[in-house]
Amino acid sequence: MFKVYKPTREEIGAAAGRTVRDVIAPGLRVLFCGINPGLYTAAVGRHFARPGNRFWPALHRSGFTPRQLSPFEERELLAYGCGVTNVVARATAAADELSAEEFARGGRALRAKVKRYRPRFLAVLGVGAYRAAFGRPKACVGRQDERLEAATVWVLPNPSGLNANYRPADLARLFRELRDAVEREC
Repeated sequence: MFKVYKPTREEIGAAAGRTVRDVIAPGLRVLFCGINPGLYTAAVGRHFARPGNRFWPALHRSGFTPRQLSPFEERELLAYGCGVTNVVARATAAADELSAEEFARGGRALRAKVKRYRPRFLAVLGVGAYRAAFGRPKACVGRQDERLEAATVWVLPNPSGLNANYRPADLARLFRELRDAVEREC
């Protein structure tokens, strides 16, 4: 069983600039890549930890995990051939606090991680982050034409609860499309 930790308002405010440890290992089927940690996530030290974030429900509803994991169980993703990282490591209150240079540096760092760990698929969670990090201004959600090192690149919507453009059912469907591609190719 895992212990749930709810940070105080002060702890959340003090989390600016922190990083969250990657959940990564060689040869993953999918490496999920968020934009950057939010302050709540950084305060807790677990990916997609803010209540209302739809990453964990979408992962389960799409069939990547047999049950909905908690952010506090994030290391269990490795057993399912999945991992988590971020384009930019620095925690902020909002992604719009990140500069174009931070995204470009993040894209280079992500390329190095993909080269080192060799996931079969890289799923970037946020079309704007993908566009900024890799200079692909016309990229859309879904499978991308180019690869990153040997990884097939897939772009999914940002699962933040603030992203009103996608309902939970839409996110689950789009994550399922990725899972189906992974099942066909891995």
